[in-house]
Amino acid sequence: MSKKLEELLTFLRKSPTAFHGIHNIEEKLLAAGYQKFTETKVWELKPGDKGFVTRNDSSIIAFKIPQKAFPGFQIVASHSDSPAFKIKEIPEITVEDKYTKLNVEAYGGMLLAPWFDRPLSVAGRVLYRDGNKVRTALVDAAEDLLLIPNLAIHMNRGVNDGYAYNVQKDMLPLIGDGSAKGELMKRVAIAAGVEEKDIIGKDLFLYLRQDGSNWGTNKEYFSAPRIDNLECAFLTLEAFLGAKESGNAAVYCVFDNEEVGSQTKQGAASTFLKETLMRICLELGENREDYFRKIAGSFMVSADNAHAVHPNNTEKTDAVNKVFMNEGIVFKHSANQKYTTDAVSGGILKTIFNTAKVPYQEFVNRSDVLGGSTLGSIANTQVSLNTVDIGLAQLAMHSPYETAGAKDLEYMIKGITEFYQSQILVMGSSEFEIV
Repeated sequence: MSKKLEELLTFLRKSPTAFHGIHNIEEKLLAAGYQKFTETKVWELKPGDKGFVTRNDSSIIAFKIPQKAFPGFQIVASHSDSPAFKIKEIPEITVEDKYTKLNVEAYGGMLLAPWFDRPLSVAGRVLYRDGNKVRTALVDAAEDLLLIPNLAIHMNRGVNDGYAYNVQKDMLPLIGDGSAKGELMKRVAIAAGVEEKDIIGKDLFLYLRQDGSNWGTNKEYFSAPRIDNLECAFLTLEAFLGAKESGNAAVYCVFDNEEVGSQTKQGAASTFLKETLMRICLELGENREDYFRKIAGSFMVSADNAHAVHPNNTEKTDAVNKVFMNEGIVFKHSANQKYTTDAVSGGILKTIFNTAKVPYQEFVNRSDVLGGSTLGSIANTQVSLNTVDIGLAQLAMHSPYETAGAKDLEYMIKGITEFYQSQILVMGSSEFEIV
């Protein structure tokens, strides 16, 4: 196993929810000398500064300001959330005084079947009283605490012919016998390091306890929870931290709630990016006109994983626009603008990847298959700029245990590092220079 893959799997294991993922990213930025700013407080910025700001503890934007005046921002954005089960406010249901199970709802577009018969735990955050203050604390029960048991085939003979799972009926996890009633919040309080009576709010999710693995005859694949999209969040952070100054301001973003449409205060459709970029300009003594000119001279990469050709279902992909794991970064295209890649944005980033000798592939859905979307087009509703959608090829997207290519990690880090180190200059509406 490569050192970078080992680091990624450790990051995934330590990031069972978006809150934990952003916390771990924040720790890496602090260790690299970045200053934390708060939206409610005054910022004091000058050329050469580097910092970051979080929103809702589940989204983050980091930035590096050049020493000299800069004409634009070069931005890479990914997302922190993954499909999972969220625990409802009144969580426990007893069954004939013999079982205690949890009441959950689906977050995002989930593959349900892989959640059965696997060790699960609970993680997220709680809000609690601390004297006159109200604070938040991360929670990770960090033990095999739950399981969603399958119904035996003897009681559901047609299950292998296709079965429509009902989340409210089929997917409720068992936490213990009748004596387990009230146990969940006790465990949560212990994990948070607070008194149960002081907890006044919670955002708790189920997560798979299984560790990541590196497998294949040549160890060419790896599998883990939450590859979509913490893989891109981790790898683009590595590039952001390692890249040299280009002459444009480097910006690194991770937004929450992409899996449910991004229409939240911390999602890509929010004002978070727009307000952060404007604030940087204003703190540097510039005005709104300067901000508008800088946005017009900026470029964004939306990094979110793509569907590899499935070995048992090759007919699900386009005849020629198909991608495979370990064969490079994927450029994602859609005539209906589910993805933002066009001739301009795709051509510019490919030029940069060619300079870095990074392989890349082209993905387009079959014309009769409705594909997914991602945050690039959504972010453009708030900050309009040339944007390209890329990702890494993977299998079993939105399963609790996904699969991707071990070689692709290097390609993403190398390609995005070159992007941050290359200054993209917008000379006009159809003229660009890459320095």
